[in-house]
Amino acid sequence: MVNQSSPMGFLLLGFSEHPALERALFVVVFTSYLLTLVANTLIILLSVLDPRLHSPMYFFLSNLSFLDLCFTTTCVPQMLVNLWGPKKTISFLGCSVQLVIFLSLGTTECILLTVMAFDRYVAVCQPLHYATIIHPRLCWQLASVAWVIGLVESVVQTPSTLRLPFCPHRQVDDFVCEVPALIRLSCGDTSYNEIQMAVASVFILVVPLSLILVSYGAITRAVLRINSAKGRRKAFGTCSSHLAVVTLFYSSVIAVYLQPKTPYAQERGKFFALFYAVGTPSLNPLIYTLRNKEVTRAFRRLLGKEMGLTQS
Repeated sequence: MVNQSSPMGFLLLGFSEHPALERALFVVVFTSYLLTLVANTLIILLSVLDPRLHSPMYFFLSNLSFLDLCFTTTCVPQMLVNLWGPKKTISFLGCSVQLVIFLSLGTTECILLTVMAFDRYVAVCQPLHYATIIHPRLCWQLASVAWVIGLVESVVQTPSTLRLPFCPHRQVDDFVCEVPALIRLSCGDTSYNEIQMAVASVFILVVPLSLILVSYGAITRAVLRINSAKGRRKAFGTCSSHLAVVTLFYSSVIAVYLQPKTPYAQERGKFFALFYAVGTPSLNPLIYTLRNKEVTRAFRRLLGKEMGLTQS
């Protein structure tokens, strides 16, 4: 079958069967996007401008914030257009760019969260050697590896997905151009793509998540050996934000990429995809800042400097 989607683009259905829900979702998505822009930009600025935040933890956090900014900006503007009006189209080029960036950044986040778990493991289990092990050069190397793996995964999986013989109706039953949705759109044999996605899911989802769980198993054992209750609370406090972010991210990603092939699961998967694309990037900075006194103090110092400059 000839791929008729190339010159005409695609139709992103989303929740087009429920217009009232679309208007409500427009408000939610728009508000979340503004929060994502402001909160993640603020974290990046604080991590760069405040010398007290020049540590591995905040270096990785600023990488995560930059990733979330790019991730949401790739899909949310198009999503808002689709939710607001009757126009649901996206060009083939636009869909291709969205797919490339989605795959790359999604993979990078999986690896980056694993790197951050390793950072927390060393901080709790090897505190005396933390500065020696997690030195600035290693931080740059680990972050670079995460971004490169994301790029490689995107380069490998995107071409095979876009070469699928798509059905003439060109209706993508999702908000964005994701691999599972485009595979469902194909009218040809998708065995190779499904095997490729399954293998990628093992290496990009299962293996990193397993490493994170192993890290937190070691962290839990180390914390339970601490005699004082205050020391245990402080040790758990250094990891609770990251653990919350990991739980939100992986639960939504697994629901999107490892869902069964049933109409109910696909409909439910739309909500998980929406939360994965919009919800987690807006919640991540809140999780890291609400209970983080260092970030709160850095923000107050930044405001104090700005007020001092204004008054002078």
